[in-house]
This record gives sequence, C-alpha cells and structure tokens, in this order.
Amino acid sequence: MITGNGFSKSSRLAASLTSIAAAADVSVSTVSKVLNGRSDVAPETRERLGRILRLHGYQVAPPAGIGVVDLLIGSLGSPWADELIRGAVTAAAETETSVIVSHVTSAAEFGRWLKIATARGTRGVLSVLHLPDSAAIRRLADARVPLVVIDPPAEPDGSIRSVGTTNWQGGVTAARHLIELGHQRIAAIGGPDELWSCRARLDGYSSALRRAGLPVDDTLVRCDDLSADGGLRQARALLSVPDAPTAIVTGNDAQAFGVLQALAERGRRCPDDLSVTGFNDLPIATWATPPLTTIRQPLAAMAATAFWMLTSSDAEVQPRHLELETTLVVRRSTAPPR
Repeated sequence: MITGNGFSKSSRLAASLTSIAAAADVSVSTVSKVLNGRSDVAPETRERLGRILRLHGYQVAPPAGIGVVDLLIGSLGSPWADELIRGAVTAAAETETSVIVSHVTSAAEFGRWLKIATARGTRGVLSVLHLPDSAAIRRLADARVPLVVIDPPAEPDGSIRSVGTTNWQGGVTAARHLIELGHQRIAAIGGPDELWSCRARLDGYSSALRRAGLPVDDTLVRCDDLSADGGLRQARALLSVPDAPTAIVTGNDAQAFGVLQALAERGRRCPDDLSVTGFNDLPIATWATPPLTTIRQPLAAMAATAFWMLTSSDAEVQPRHLELETTLVVRRSTAPPR
C-alpha cells in the first residue's frame, strides 16, 4: 500500500529497521532475526536489540527453541540408552524444558541434525559418545548452540565440556574385588579399543593385577563389541584356553550376560565354576541368574549433570570435564574360586 507521502508501509518498516541496526551497530539481518525470534543470535545481542525494538513499538517474538534441548545418541532401544534418556528428561522437566532425542552415529547424520536444529532453535545439544569434528564444532559455535558430550569417546583436552565416570577406578575396583576373593587367573573382556572409557577400564584391571603381584596374561585379555554377543564370543575362547581363568571382568553388563550364556552352553555354573563382573549396573543386572556383581555407573546422573552444565548461566566458571564416581555392587555372580 502507498501512503500519502509516497512510501509504502513495508518500506517505512525497512527504513526503521535500518536505522535501528545502524544505531545498534549490527546488521539489518541481525535485527530481523531478533524481531522474528531466530535463535542464531548471541543471547546478549538478542536481549539488547529486543529492548530497543520494544521501545520503538515492535512486538518481538520469543526466541525459537528456548524450551528445547537436543540429545544425540547412537544406540536406541537398550537399557543403557533408556537410563541416559531418563536422566536428561528428568532434569529437563525441572525447568519445563523438552528433550528431543535424535539417532546420530556419523558426521553426515550430525550435519542433518544441525540443519534441522538451527532452523527450529535449541538451547543446546547433549551428545552421547559422539565427538563432533572441528568443522561441526565451528558450525555449532557460529549458530550459538552450546555442546556437552556425555561419556566422551576420546580423552578430554579441555576444548569441549564433557561428563564421564571414573572408568579407570571402576576397572581397578572390579579386579581388586576378585583378587580379594582369592582369584589369580582373572581374564578381562573389554569394549572397542577406540573408546577411551573402554581403554581406561582395561588399564584399571591391569593396574590392579600388577599391584597384587599377579601377571597380566595377554592371552586372557580380549576386546569385542559391548554386547551380549561380544561377551559370548570371547568367553567361549577364554573358557577353551589351557589353564582357563577362574574369573572374568567384562566391559559392561551386556558382555557379562554373554559370559553367563557361554557357561550355560558348557553345563557350567556361575560362580561355582567362574566368577563374573559387569559394568553399568543396569536394572536388568538384578534379573540375571545369578544376579550380577557389577560396577555401578550412574548413567542417569551423568545425563542430568550434562543438562545442568549445558543450561547453566555460569558456563565460563564450570569445570570442562566432570567425572562421577563408580561403585562396586556385590551380588551373587562372584565367589571365592573352588
């Protein structure tokens, strides 16, 4: 519509936004983003421009995605994933924040998620076991999307905030428990060697044996998937070696279930013929036969802690990496050797 002075309403609006942008020393695009509630503007800039726009009579849309946090996870449908999701959702509910869970296992999937998240808005992202590459981290920074990694796959260097657990100490504790029961031939089944947490658990196991004056026999140390099938494969091999072990430390509860299956195949019993420890203490650990002795990893608390790190206003004074304590839970899958 053309008004009496020869300017359309839209052109007067553009001129006004241009003057606001010039006065605030920002681009017209930035002013427009704040006006329309876009999330890809620095919080302090958004707040400052919002005040100016309101003083000029504009109605500023609330920031998009302000009540949303994203949780990226590579494995869904498992008790392990369920615990992490439960921890994040429970913490988020306290601040009336919603959690959107996405399956991400690769850089391409991360890129697709980031495109969607920046369009709709998000308070930040919790990434489980997936460490974005440097290019993706720059894209997150450009979009003003904060990141916290849960159970980082590589040893933290301080460049990214992360939450983990005392994996090395957990490995020590599991092996020490078996040593104190009197076991001397103690095998270990670890997870994938590329995962920092799995290496730390095996290092803890080896350290406990050396401290007790026991040899670390390489033939008794295996690595496989963190799954029941992985535990089953390696337990079959370990139970077939000469002078077979009397106890096995596993990388997680799922591997321990595989060990129990391998024992059953041979008509042997736990802990009479072999003691077994797990790692995680998932709810299903109590359902095993016998109930599983395991290292409790506070998965839900890890996710909740990561959420508070992500959404806290004092991010600059936070530690860059936090480790929550692991603890031994003794049940009936471990006993002195016969």
